[in-house]
Amino acid sequence: MNTEFWAGKRVFLTGHTGFKGGWLSLWLQSLGAEVTGYALAPCTEPSLYDLARVGEGMTSHISDIRDLSGLTAAVQAARPEIVFHLAAQPLVRESYRSPVETYATNVLGTVHLLEAIRQTPGIRAVVNITSDKCYENREWHWGYREDEAMGGHDPYSSSKGCAELVTAAWRRSYFDPAQQARHGVALASARAGNVIGGGDWAEDRLIPDLLRAFQKGEPAVIRNPNAVRPWQHVLEPLSGYLLLAEKLCEDGPSYAQGWNFGPSDDDARPVHWIADRLAQNWGDGARWVHERGDHPHEAHWLKLDCAKARARLHWKPRWSLAQTLERIVQWHRRHQAGADLRALTLQQIQEYSNHQAP
Repeated sequence: MNTEFWAGKRVFLTGHTGFKGGWLSLWLQSLGAEVTGYALAPCTEPSLYDLARVGEGMTSHISDIRDLSGLTAAVQAARPEIVFHLAAQPLVRESYRSPVETYATNVLGTVHLLEAIRQTPGIRAVVNITSDKCYENREWHWGYREDEAMGGHDPYSSSKGCAELVTAAWRRSYFDPAQQARHGVALASARAGNVIGGGDWAEDRLIPDLLRAFQKGEPAVIRNPNAVRPWQHVLEPLSGYLLLAEKLCEDGPSYAQGWNFGPSDDDARPVHWIADRLAQNWGDGARWVHERGDHPHEAHWLKLDCAKARARLHWKPRWSLAQTLERIVQWHRRHQAGADLRALTLQQIQEYSNHQAP
């Protein structure tokens, strides 16, 4: 990644009040970008957005991605060169409880942003962040490639597959790479693994659930200890999104497509491995128990094939899963101690940027 590229760049970011959006907003601020965010208020208390004072270094619109006129006005006022779309209803179990809201946010919200982009001149690169769960899951033990079928069993996964189909339709209909000299926009999508890191307090996510229990001195309750996921620190896919946006600006027709950003195969681990290692790192007698019984369907095996990003973008993960868990514990222990969490988060971003990939 060329850090000098971002100095002074006008960037529009949906979902900046969320976990991933907060980390990306701080990273862009540290690179000297002029960042405008558009999102609902933080959905957790506490939140990374508030504790790390993410809004201090950017323009923030607290609004709904489902508001087409408000979103269009915000995009046009920001006059961005680069757009990252992260706003979403991001939880599988919540999608079972609220399917209409999930589809309205994840599918129609994507349509709204792409339409706002069509009405705004000067945008060069758009990265729509979806999910590894956008693929039709066949419980394969090997990774899904970018040309696999979209699908999804649950409403969340299906909605992300739909968002990918919307992206492909707008790319073919309005942002054809072969006609970029006419419309000027390079549109790509990015699919990451299970991102983890400091500052995530979402419900029904493994790491936040574990840490909440450990902090209370209670055993954490695990639903599916044998489920395998592509775990990675949040900075891993964010580095891929930034690199992809650079490439879209430099040579959009070559990069306007779907991309996977996942961990190495060694870091596609079962839930019980994560829980054991995090408990060991936390100490204080931290432990977990298996919650048996009926639960909504969740995929058992899920891995990504990231060979294309490695070969064409020269991107690869920098932190091992063990290093990632160590930094998560560090972040939350420092939070307990009353540390400046904006400074700590920026410090971890700098440590990641300076770390050489193996």
